[in-house]
Amino acid sequence: LALLLWLSGLFFAQAQELTKEKEIDDLIEELFMEDEVINELTASLKNSQFLYVSATYNSDTYFSGRDIDIDQYNITPQITYAHSNGIFASLSGIYYSEFVPKWDVTTATVGFGKNIGKKKLFKYSVSYSKYFYANDIDNIYTNTLNAGLGVRNKKRTLGTQLSGSYLFGEDQSFEIASRSFVDFNLLKTNKTSFKFKPQLNIIAGKQTIELARIVSQNGQLLTEYTENDVFDLINTQINLPLIFSTNSFDFEAGYNINFPNAIGDESNLKNTGFFNFSIGYLIDL
Repeated sequence: LALLLWLSGLFFAQAQELTKEKEIDDLIEELFMEDEVINELTASLKNSQFLYVSATYNSDTYFSGRDIDIDQYNITPQITYAHSNGIFASLSGIYYSEFVPKWDVTTATVGFGKNIGKKKLFKYSVSYSKYFYANDIDNIYTNTLNAGLGVRNKKRTLGTQLSGSYLFGEDQSFEIASRSFVDFNLLKTNKTSFKFKPQLNIIAGKQTIELARIVSQNGQLLTEYTENDVFDLINTQINLPLIFSTNSFDFEAGYNINFPNAIGDESNLKNTGFFNFSIGYLIDL
């Protein structure tokens, strides 16, 4: 009879695969946050369409709040088309200063979102994203289906969004993300606004971990591995941005604090932080 000796705990299967999973987590979070811009624009415009061009600089790079021991910045350019009837599409990419190749992934997204309710305080959205990687190694997720529901107060100064994402490609996974914000208007005129908009972002998802056991068989000790899927909190982020808008331009400067949650055999995860700067320009079509 085989004698099973459970000697080890949980640990991640492959470091590279884990990094890619967390990179997709961050891509989803970026798209989730960008959806708020679309929400505000489509809610304020009727029978119109526009392009929104933006670029974001992050002073440091962390995947799901985790430090991967590479000191690098990243830049995310994005162009978004939106119509007041709810249709939107976007194309974005990510440039990492120390990765090879530096241009890591391009994301194409199409979707539909609509305000509902008598006072238009609720909004639902559905979207599909396709990822095109510059490097074909360990790209286990190449597609995402996303569905979201948001609610805000009448003055649009307080709101929450909840989003569910199904990731698929060579493997499958799912995630749930929430985003809550408070909007403080510091200055507002006909063409200019200056606001402080703190946000709380939470992301949880399915992670694949590996369980190791030692099997004694015919006098020999053999190591066997079995995979196990767990659903757990991945990261909590606080975003503290100052946003200045004038005419068709938006400028943002902020600081972000990550509180990553240990999964599997992860331990001693440190909180991480970074600065972000972005610029956006609205083109009325």
